[in-house]
Amino acid sequence: MRRETITKVLRASHDREIPSLVPRDLDAKFPTVGKCVTLIGPRRAGKTYYLYQKVAEARGTSPDEEMLLLNLEDERLAGLTLKDMDLVLRSFREMYPGSARQRTHIFLDEVQVVEGWERFVRRLIDTEDVHIHITGSSSRLLYSELGHSMRGRSITYTLLPFSFAELLRARKTTVGRYPSSNESAVVLSSLQEYMRFGGFPQVVLEQSEDTKVELLRELIELILLKDVVERNSVRNVTALRLLLNTVLTSMGREFSVNRFHALAKSREMKVSKMTLYDYLRYLEDAFAIIQLRRYGTKPRELHWSLPKVYPIDPGFAAQASGQSTQDIGRAMECVVAVELVRRRTMRPRLEAYYWRDPQGKEVDFVVRDGVDTTSLIQVCYDLEGLGTREREYKPLVKASRELGCDDLTVLTWDEQDEEEYNGKRIKLVPLWRWLLGLEIAP
Repeated sequence: MRRETITKVLRASHDREIPSLVPRDLDAKFPTVGKCVTLIGPRRAGKTYYLYQKVAEARGTSPDEEMLLLNLEDERLAGLTLKDMDLVLRSFREMYPGSARQRTHIFLDEVQVVEGWERFVRRLIDTEDVHIHITGSSSRLLYSELGHSMRGRSITYTLLPFSFAELLRARKTTVGRYPSSNESAVVLSSLQEYMRFGGFPQVVLEQSEDTKVELLRELIELILLKDVVERNSVRNVTALRLLLNTVLTSMGREFSVNRFHALAKSREMKVSKMTLYDYLRYLEDAFAIIQLRRYGTKPRELHWSLPKVYPIDPGFAAQASGQSTQDIGRAMECVVAVELVRRRTMRPRLEAYYWRDPQGKEVDFVVRDGVDTTSLIQVCYDLEGLGTREREYKPLVKASRELGCDDLTVLTWDEQDEEEYNGKRIKLVPLWRWLLGLEIAP
């Protein structure tokens, strides 16, 4: 790599004005000493813009010459090697000689494109006065490298697409604890759009619905090809496509690799069950899907249970189905699953499962904080149908007694109340209130 090219890229990134930002709720705190901050998540979720947010925060207390910001997917840096990374730092020091005597804030975007990057980062942590932020698009790639080569030198955060609260912020929509009728209508309309098109920033900020659809389809294809096929050298792309489409269109249901294998065989696809398990893991590693395990008290029960699978963004499922109408109950359930994954970023002990008894009664979400079960959640669009309340309440009460948890919630579309059933208090909370942290109106 030529020094002139590196210097040109560094100067351009340094001189670029911070773009207009939608503040994210993620608070990636910098550790004390000897660590860097790693930000992972799906493509186009806003990791680069979050780095700009951190740059803006750093500029509030540090001069510009202490900021090294580099997008490693810049086409001008194609083929950048580990040796070139040292040239990047030396070029930066030559551009700003005073930086060597001060703490340098280093921001490396999509760091996984440079093979051996972790050795470079570790050396800087050990020998330089630096604060390092790095981003990447593959959880397995980064976790494995961090675990083997960084040896505890990094603290990792996950940035997902916009939450519902962030979507409202991007739209400059404010809502209080007691919204007016007009405000409630705007919020519910925004929630419907969120369930249909999801929270990827580029999609949220686009006005045309047709363009939103094309952006989502393009993004699904990009993740499939770049983050799954290329990264894992997948050969049977046809089987992988069918697997992803099946997962996205059957979200919220137990997913059986055995059943899917039978489907693939019926279509004369030659693919083994072990390969399909690998494909499912690749999709999760690339932040395309979430796997929710059935709750059990033994590790073996968790490992061998059939997972429920959800897309990482509600818009993926809506577009994969190709249908003009939507199963709103399952779309709501998907939003809750994604939100629980998001909340785990700031509460690492938080885990979510689903619960099912031998008779098939089910609770959508069991939320645990460490060893404690903290809440049981059902998701139901409308409780007014014949027998609906009993169908939703009965598993909640049974799971409550089995797991020792009295925080029972049914997330609804717009019903808010508190009811007693078989000696247990059950909260009915509109989904939008739960998403915004306004669950109980005093």
